Amino acid sequence: MNDTALSVVGLEKTYGGGLAAQTRALDGISFDVPRGQFLAIMGPSGSGKSTLLNCIATIDRPTAGTISVGGQNLAGLRPHARADFRRERLGFVFQDANLLDTLTCRENIALPLAIGHVRPAEIRERVESIAATLNVADTLDKFPYQCSGGQRQRVAAARAVVTRPALVLADEPTGSLDSKNARILLEQLASLHESYGASILMVTHDAYAASFTERVLFIRDGRLFTELVRGDAARTAFFEQIVSVTRTIGGADA
Repeated sequence: MNDTALSVVGLEKTYGGGLAAQTRALDGISFDVPRGQFLAIMGPSGSGKSTLLNCIATIDRPTAGTISVGGQNLAGLRPHARADFRRERLGFVFQDANLLDTLTCRENIALPLAIGHVRPAEIRERVESIAATLNVADTLDKFPYQCSGGQRQRVAAARAVVTRPALVLADEPTGSLDSKNARILLEQLASLHESYGASILMVTHDAYAASFTERVLFIRDGRLFTELVRGDAARTAFFEQIVSVTRTIGGADA
């Protein structure tokens, strides 16, 4: 099995051209994410965080450079193949849970498995297992509108992980949560790689959220500015390191 969940090499993304002025959103970014790592991407507004996420998610195509997820090079994927890749190899957690209100939480989590023609017995087992891990087992037969914001976001995280994707992309997942529910979600995201070997890349503007990860990459002006690795440091000490860097690069606004 490939031990690298994500490999980004020399990534560039340029918008505009012709009569319009060119904007270089990404300027030669390279980094690897080992399988099972929880990584945060931070940077000021306009730094390229969202563009990077969109390129990895195959929503945007890079101008130059390569992206490989789980050993598969994304270059040259045809539209249908890109859609299959997103469904089968990537998991997504958004700022808003993006659950379907006409389906129960159980059905929301099971949906990508059903689309992938997984056997019903296996769907039931996998849904109940991940729901227990994320402490939403008691919401499975409720509809999303009957759940709290924190519960909905954890159901969304369960849906993202239940397919056992090569990589989970989390885009400001705590942005709509209060501090208590944000902490619960972050603690459980941080433990997912232990239970499921989940590799998670989280874009965030929040130093508190980033302090739950194992490693933080900082982007400025489309380039990799620096990185921090938590190692054996306490989360509070890691938080202070993150805050120090965000001050140096002018904040990490969304």
